[in-house]
Amino acid sequence: MFSEYKDIVTIEELQEMLRIGRSKAYQLLRSGHIKALHDGRVWLIPKKSVIEYVIGRCG
Repeated sequence: MFSEYKDIVTIEELQEMLRIGRSKAYQLLRSGHIKALHDGRVWLIPKKSVIEYVIGRCG
């Protein structure tokens, strides 16, 4: 799943992966639904967290 993405994805890649807008992507990150690190102005989003989110939503 999502094999074309690196282990750490950007906010733009997260949007592509989930086919969501920028606001929804930030909402998922800030709420903790997708676990990520916030380093200054940069979000470090593990691909594994995105996969866990998708599996949790489907199952």
